[in-house]
Amino acid sequence: MRLLVIAAMLAGVGGAADAQRLRLDNPDQAVAMFRKIQCSTRDNEPIVFHWSGRVWSRVQGEPDRHLWNVEGMNIRQCVTVTDPVRGMGVRMVSRELMFYLDPKTGTVLDEWTNPWTGKVNRIFHVANDPVNQRPIFPRGADGTPYRLPLRVEDGRAFWNIEVPLFYENPLGGDFQAYAGNHYHAMEIFNFVVDANALMDPKRRNAKAAVSWVRISGWMPFMEMGSRPGSLVFNATGQVVAGIAALPKVVQDQIARRYPEYRVPPPGDDSRPNATTWTEFRRFIEAERRAK
Repeated sequence: MRLLVIAAMLAGVGGAADAQRLRLDNPDQAVAMFRKIQCSTRDNEPIVFHWSGRVWSRVQGEPDRHLWNVEGMNIRQCVTVTDPVRGMGVRMVSRELMFYLDPKTGTVLDEWTNPWTGKVNRIFHVANDPVNQRPIFPRGADGTPYRLPLRVEDGRAFWNIEVPLFYENPLGGDFQAYAGNHYHAMEIFNFVVDANALMDPKRRNAKAAVSWVRISGWMPFMEMGSRPGSLVFNATGQVVAGIAALPKVVQDQIARRYPEYRVPPPGDDSRPNATTWTEFRRFIEAERRAK
């Protein structure tokens, strides 16, 4: 039944001509194209993204340092949601892992000698579960049609997303409005897909490639306190053919430590989203309670 409903969404209201090629100016079909970039037009079909990159430090007055390599994955699925006013939309649910690797050996690090403090820090890898999105619909609450801001050029579609982040740090106290210490970062995603695959109503997923950049403060496991400086994450990736297509170093970590990341969260997952900072706080609090 879900496939029949989604097929109707792909066809839209324009008839047979629209069914031959999806159109960005059709809000129902734009939602379908969002699904084809992020997940699948088939409900509950797991999609896996992989990315690989590097992390650099930036401190005023000293050369940038290549601290780690990273290998990451996100497993996700989409489900159809409906609203009597806004129409038939989509909700995406996911969980993600990212591991810090020694830049010389490529091995996953459990400890790291901090070059600024001399302290041996325990590495806290990214294991965020869940990382879910709010539903999107063909029409907003005020009736505004959904728009997917793609640029189509020479057979490719490009989607640039900047996510500026500024909010109370989960590791801070109750007086951040007075003392600062907010979490301040920017994440930048750039998706590239084959335009024909994206607009072909028969294709469930457009096999997107993605670049990801994050500019942020120090990771909490570094124990850098108020030391000035920032981190730059730079990675590229794409949709891959499931867990078995991930690099061996990621597969090994999933098998040993994170078996639940073989599948996405359920489509009706109602848990609050996790971040590196919320998970690190939970980890430290559990350690303190155990003492």
